[in-house]
Amino acid sequence: MPEKVLIYSRFPKAQMERFGERFELLNAAGKAPNEVFSAEQLADIRALITAGGTPLRGDAMDMMPKLGAIVCYGTGYDGVDLAAAAKRKIAVGHSPGANAASVADIAVTLMLAATRRLLVADDYVRGGSWAAAKPSPMMRPQAGMLGRKIGVYGMGEIGRKIAVRVAAFETEVGYFSRRQHDVPYRYFPSLDALAEWCSVLMIAVRAGADTHHVVDANILRKLGKDGYVVNISRGSVIDQPALIAALTDQTIAGAGLDVYAKEPHAPDALTALPNVVLSPHIGGHTLESHVAMQNCVLANLDAFFAGKPLAHPVTSSSA
Repeated sequence: MPEKVLIYSRFPKAQMERFGERFELLNAAGKAPNEVFSAEQLADIRALITAGGTPLRGDAMDMMPKLGAIVCYGTGYDGVDLAAAAKRKIAVGHSPGANAASVADIAVTLMLAATRRLLVADDYVRGGSWAAAKPSPMMRPQAGMLGRKIGVYGMGEIGRKIAVRVAAFETEVGYFSRRQHDVPYRYFPSLDALAEWCSVLMIAVRAGADTHHVVDANILRKLGKDGYVVNISRGSVIDQPALIAALTDQTIAGAGLDVYAKEPHAPDALTALPNVVLSPHIGGHTLESHVAMQNCVLANLDAFFAGKPLAHPVTSSSA
């Protein structure tokens, strides 16, 4: 008999197919497990798969008295109450670095699209303004990448790959993280200092209590009127109302966002702004990334059901 695994978050069916070949899946599809399954069905669940950003608290864990492993599909795990899991002796695993290259790619894409005003240029062609030689202040020459100062906030797997990519554009690269790393980039002692120095701030830090709204009105002012912010981490890292205000009053020049305070993000003041480029949290959404993340999930589940430590555990160093 295959082991039973609960699917806690809502996932596309295609992303769960490989797991269904190995385990008996009980799919809660984002609903509270006890709303979908009986207490008897949940009593045998020893492991679950969740999206890292989905809130998963102690009361949900208690619905499955035998639960021993929470496995996050992806690198993030900010939705999981780690203290509650530790109290219940539940191991937590994730997929570290599995989607780093793809997320770094979208970060650079957003940076280029925002700084070169690609969406405005696309509309200028599609709307006939170019053919009509219609003047537009949004089509004035913009600063390119050569010599531009790029600040990377967070020097984990994703931050490092972003730094390598932007350095190839002949930029200057600096960074701030919780500790200094052995990398060929200038280290800044604080986020404030990094924002003062750079003209593009790339946010690649983990979400958590210590990073909640850390990019606030003060940091955006330090970035300045020629500055851009790109966020591919979690929406919680930026004070979104402060960002909207900064974009509206041109405290900063623009932004590129793949993540938001609330997802999915409905049209609002942010989406109406011409100086922001938006994507629907697709940073890690490539074929290669999904295969790599699924491999990590399977490795974690196989280890757990074999009575071994998780292959890719969330540890104090990763947290």
